[in-house]
Amino acid sequence: MVDNDNIIALASPSGIGAISLIRISGPESIQIVDNVFRGIEKLSLNNQQSSKVQLGYIYDKQNTIDKVLVTVFRNPKSYTGEDLVEISCHGSLFIQQSIIQLLLSKNCRIANAGEFTMRSFLNGKMDLSQAESVADLISSNSEASHKLAMNQMRGGFKNDINDLRSELVNFASLIELELDFSQEDVEFANMNELIALLDRISLSLKTLIDSFKTGNVIKNGIPVVIVGEPNSGKSTLLNSLLNEERAIVSSIPGTTRDTVEDQINLNGVICRFIDTAGIRSTKDEIESIGIKRTFKKIKEAEIIIYMIDYSQLNSSNIDYFIDYLNGINDKFPDKKLILVLNKEDEKSSVEIKKLIGFKPISISAKNKINISSLIEEIVKHINSLTSQIDNSTISNSRHYDLLNKTLEEVHKVKLAINDQVSADLLAVDIKQSIYYLGELTGEISNDEILGNIFSKFCIGK
Repeated sequence: MVDNDNIIALASPSGIGAISLIRISGPESIQIVDNVFRGIEKLSLNNQQSSKVQLGYIYDKQNTIDKVLVTVFRNPKSYTGEDLVEISCHGSLFIQQSIIQLLLSKNCRIANAGEFTMRSFLNGKMDLSQAESVADLISSNSEASHKLAMNQMRGGFKNDINDLRSELVNFASLIELELDFSQEDVEFANMNELIALLDRISLSLKTLIDSFKTGNVIKNGIPVVIVGEPNSGKSTLLNSLLNEERAIVSSIPGTTRDTVEDQINLNGVICRFIDTAGIRSTKDEIESIGIKRTFKKIKEAEIIIYMIDYSQLNSSNIDYFIDYLNGINDKFPDKKLILVLNKEDEKSSVEIKKLIGFKPISISAKNKINISSLIEEIVKHINSLTSQIDNSTISNSRHYDLLNKTLEEVHKVKLAINDQVSADLLAVDIKQSIYYLGELTGEISNDEILGNIFSKFCIGK
């Protein structure tokens, strides 16, 4: 249910700035602002055209608060789907609070977190998946995450989901019709057609579910973990990539006992570089905990940079490293493994032809030699990920969960058909699939779900 009152909030970042934006929405919003506004053109806001801007002054009785620009948006052609007014004022904290306090005294209340967007959803301006993408757009910190959020806000997979749901609803209706005419020898729902539909739906759902891996790393930043033996140069490499002394560098093995993380923007994508504790056998309890966290970070990473100290490489340990690298590839075939031979200015005499298959990159982390080649290799993988972004790419964990639940119910329907269960039981599983798809777009929702989603928004959105 849409609240039928008037809400107000600061829509620009809090604090001092050149300009601040105050947003008011509700059935009386235009009249409320008109009562305290005097336009230069002496035109009442009640007579101002939608989406037009007027210059004037905000007054508290006879005291001028500020010279402002007022924009009127009339329902339904507004962000919230109701009458909405935006006041652009000077960014003084005093001015912001004075205007807000004045309007609060004129039958407005402070908006709840995300309430403007919630009203937009409840008034049919966007579906729930689009509404959620607004928060993602606001928080996007790279070109790739911005593109992802924009795709979602423009509709994303909305049409695909609606089409799948409509087809399921049609079949559910036919099955219900059969139940109504159970005494008659008639068949409304063709089981072969239903199986074909379920196969199509399963394929579509799997495609969306599989896209989450890409969408999630793009949204939250690509985790790049730097691993290797102690003193192989991991911390030095992190510092070189970041161009700052972020990690402590020491000749003492085991200096890094916990993960150190920072991020940089590469080719429009945020990469989270993670320096880890050196992997070795140790009796040190604290260091052991750090090594366990290293393995955890390897599991979570999208890119693994494995570093070997070039100067310490010899004929007796090269097979050990090869076995270890093959083990990583076998255990994590879906991850990008980059072999880095550090201290290339101190090359050992050992033959490294055995490592050619791993396409090693020789660098000097300390002297920043050939770091650009390593970055190029990382960017190649980034480009392969971003090329997969389209309107059907999902990045929201709620969507991911609901899609998996829908797929599970679809599988139940297929099993039920194979087992020749009764039509009434079949209808139950189909209805559950329909329910989950409806939850995803917001066709089916409740106050608890909506409250949880929009509570994560900023107040002015």
